[in-house]
Amino acid sequence: MSMQHKPKAQASPHTLLTTMSTMSFSQELLISTLAIILVSMYTLYLRSSRSKGPAVLPTNWPIVGVLPSLVANLHNLHDYLAVVLAGSGHNFRATGPPGTGMRFFVTCDPANVRHIFTSNHANFPKGAEFAAIFDIAGGSFFTTEGEPWRRQRTRAQRVLSNPRLVATMTACCLDKVENGLLPVLMHMATTATPFDLQALTTRLVFDITAAPLFGVDPGLLSSDMPPMDAAVAMDTVMEVALFRHIVPATGWKVMRRLNIGPERKLAAAHTVLRGFVAEMMERRKMKEHAAAGDEEAPSSVDILSSYIDDPDYQQNDGLLHATLINYMIAGRDTISTALTWVFYNLAQNPRVMSVIRNELSPIASRKAASDSSSTMVIFEPEETKSLVYMRAALQESLRLHPPVPIERKTAVASDVMPSGHVVHAGDTLLISLHSMGRMEDVWGKDCREYNPDRWLSEDGKKLRYVPSHKFLAFSSGPRICLGKDISFMQMNTIVAAMVWNFDVELVDGLKVQPEMSCVLRMKNGLMVKLKKREM
Repeated sequence: MSMQHKPKAQASPHTLLTTMSTMSFSQELLISTLAIILVSMYTLYLRSSRSKGPAVLPTNWPIVGVLPSLVANLHNLHDYLAVVLAGSGHNFRATGPPGTGMRFFVTCDPANVRHIFTSNHANFPKGAEFAAIFDIAGGSFFTTEGEPWRRQRTRAQRVLSNPRLVATMTACCLDKVENGLLPVLMHMATTATPFDLQALTTRLVFDITAAPLFGVDPGLLSSDMPPMDAAVAMDTVMEVALFRHIVPATGWKVMRRLNIGPERKLAAAHTVLRGFVAEMMERRKMKEHAAAGDEEAPSSVDILSSYIDDPDYQQNDGLLHATLINYMIAGRDTISTALTWVFYNLAQNPRVMSVIRNELSPIASRKAASDSSSTMVIFEPEETKSLVYMRAALQESLRLHPPVPIERKTAVASDVMPSGHVVHAGDTLLISLHSMGRMEDVWGKDCREYNPDRWLSEDGKKLRYVPSHKFLAFSSGPRICLGKDISFMQMNTIVAAMVWNFDVELVDGLKVQPEMSCVLRMKNGLMVKLKKREM
């Protein structure tokens, strides 16, 4: 698929001038004044922060609120929030410019999280603004609330628990690891070529998400490594979503109407994603036609089959496309991001890598005894499902580097948090998962260290129970992730194959920095070198 999808044409100078001419002089003056104040406050903020060091709480400036503080720390937003929340007792308030409705309550307090996600979840939906921010998935269970959400979630739960679909997803993952991932890794190891492991896992997870969804393989992880247009478009959706979270809604909506700035880039990404969905559906139709005359051909088992014949979706192409994109975001963004951080943590912790290999060794020995000709070992999901230490290593990486570092909710009615803070109707609640994993009184003094042992019982044979409101990587309460078990199956299969067959080394000088995005992808990728292990 090439980047031939054309974004909406940029507004012509005549259109822009016409739009501006409709503004009154007072409106133009207000906008100009706010811009001047914002720049001035931002400059003052930078000067004061250099002279005084990091403040415990972001400065709440007159007129512009905390906006300059957020803008100044946007490049390192998640670590900045962790510092502020640690210094403010896990909670703080923030406001934006007057008239924007930007009133935030930011928390990483587990008791507050349980209240928001479980105890009083009906009072804290994602909200209309969240749905507007993620309009590409509008109407799907990612953005809806109330009865429409319950109805769609029930359907999704039924779909994802179908044994035939789970078997298809398992087979797809194994096939991609054996015939896609391992040959590429072997080539990289043989040639000692540094490569971006994040880009490779993106291709892998894109395929193992899309193939069971549409019933056809997009083939991003293949010998010719085709362009990743749809994957790049998904990255753009998450990058611009962060921008929409921070900027007043009126600001980004004006930019969307004028088709300028990040909104122009997002419009092009939407076109690419919708084009990708249409192309995959057409390929699936062609595949079905080709198999129509073959009585021995197996019937299609994919997620799309559960929706395409439903009248509600047949009559609403927009809802069908939004739902399919919803599944792509849920699968690809979370698992590929999680795997990148898992390999980053394992490469820096050879002891952990060694313990995982000790766990895998008995399985590998049995496989070698039955097939001594194979130079690679692939582990079946049933073989790795009960491995305690590998699960601990994965969960520890998710604790420190949750793929979705911030959750957003809206207060319907005023309420008192367990922490004693009052939130008012209309307030936006930001729950920092990234910060929660870095709080000493939640995880102990070694909270910033990668230590899978914290998840193990004293004898090391069982996983310790940790409630979801403390470990929020798969959400909590009624919206807890339906694909959690599938996610661990995929991660187990991929990590076991790579850890057993290869040594992973980070490239010297690697600078790890998160992208400015709603998912915790690495800005510069994860550059590594591989060496094939001698068995």
